[in-house]
Amino acid sequence: MSGSAHAHQDDDARQLEALGYASKFDRSMTKWENFSLGFTYLSPVVGVYSVFAMALTTGGPPMWWSYLLVGVGQLLVCLIFGEVVSQFPISGGVYPWARRLVGKRWAWTAGWIYAWALCATISAVATGGSPFVAALVGAHFDPGTETVIALAMIGIVTMLNLSGTKLLARVAMFGFICELIGALIVGGYLLLFVRRHPFSILLDTSGVAAHGAYGSAFLASAIAAMFCYYGFEACGDVAEETPNPSRAIPQAMRMTIYVGGGAAIFVCLALVLSVPDLPRVLAGQVADPVAATLIAAVGPLGFRAVILIVLVSFFSCLLSLQAAASRLLFAYGRDQMIVGSRFLSRISPHTHVPVLSLAVVGLVPALMALAGLWLAHAIATIISFAAAGIYIAFQMIVLGALIARAKGWKPAGAFRLGAWAVPVNLVALLFGVSAIIDMLWPRSPQDPWYSNYGMLVGTAVVVLSGLLYMTIARPYDRGQTPAGDAHCMHIAPAGSQEACQQGAGNPASLA
Repeated sequence: MSGSAHAHQDDDARQLEALGYASKFDRSMTKWENFSLGFTYLSPVVGVYSVFAMALTTGGPPMWWSYLLVGVGQLLVCLIFGEVVSQFPISGGVYPWARRLVGKRWAWTAGWIYAWALCATISAVATGGSPFVAALVGAHFDPGTETVIALAMIGIVTMLNLSGTKLLARVAMFGFICELIGALIVGGYLLLFVRRHPFSILLDTSGVAAHGAYGSAFLASAIAAMFCYYGFEACGDVAEETPNPSRAIPQAMRMTIYVGGGAAIFVCLALVLSVPDLPRVLAGQVADPVAATLIAAVGPLGFRAVILIVLVSFFSCLLSLQAAASRLLFAYGRDQMIVGSRFLSRISPHTHVPVLSLAVVGLVPALMALAGLWLAHAIATIISFAAAGIYIAFQMIVLGALIARAKGWKPAGAFRLGAWAVPVNLVALLFGVSAIIDMLWPRSPQDPWYSNYGMLVGTAVVVLSGLLYMTIARPYDRGQTPAGDAHCMHIAPAGSQEACQQGAGNPASLA
């Protein structure tokens, strides 16, 4: 390692120490590897392919515009996250940021919601990837096969994550390269050689919601785009594993939105313009319009090659999701905020990763996938909460930043929005709250309750159980790590704010 690299490592260690922590992670992840982690968490191929049928049948071709609108909204959220992580580059992301911006109870709640949302997402992505594995190997697909494949996928990524930060970074980079090249090649081929519809079809509702206002159909279809734009937070989850994180991570976050969001927009556009039998797709008579489009374009052999790229995307997405979840759980344990904290906060001296935290975020999603064999509706209700839970946790940071600003917080990291901070923060909050309402809004009263109200019920169960546990067990009373001190940190140097910390450390004073 060069002298300048050693100097950066020392600066990073001193910054973290000033924030109240001594890290034992291996700080070996480059900015590009950090970005690739966020990109593969976002995973445009997984996001678009998984929900394309729902989006197209619900909103018709104009649903494509929702990817642009949601991308702009999430970019604003990303900018707020960049300000926060630049000043607080602490492993665990949402939880420690909420802790420093507002306080312990706010942070505990945000972490609880986000942890369950991540576990549900891991289970959902593994389950969603199992049909592609079965198609690739030619296996008969049924619920039992789906569960076995999902468990195997979770097991594989857990073993990879246990191998250490360097392997995580390399696999994430490999996944990013494969997914981006695959998205460009497949999307470019469809647009150049297979396009069946004019670009004007993006303004044609094609009879969707013919007996009502199209706006409601468009808002319903926009939920698909919302699944594709929350990978940027993962860049901050590994802040203690990235050199010069105050500068590198905000840049990596923005790159995740630009590149990942751009790839999702491009792939979705290519698919919309290349669907071979659009009327049948809109009528719901084509079970998998993505597969139908690709087979018609490249044939069965070419389709299997595309499946292979899609599987790389699913595995790298799972790897990044699990890495983010484990760092969140580790951060909880390090601050003594959860049962088993002493074990969850242990870092392996050999691989420099939180082994037991990784084991937990492998086991819980695996149990969710396994329980689906017997409790399909209940598990589907919990899993459906995943996207809403992530957005709620994100908005707790956005709102927390506004609360901290009202108390006098002036961001002191390397990345700052300056005069634009408050307007961007307000619009990001408005967008996020609107997105949550759109996701939770029940739209199919004719369906069983677990379909119509599944996301709302799942969210309520997680939030209310968390609040009940927090009220009874008072986990936020443990640990003395600084909390609610963001508004003090522009007054005195980090690490020398005893008066502020005394007030922030008192649970009665926290939001």
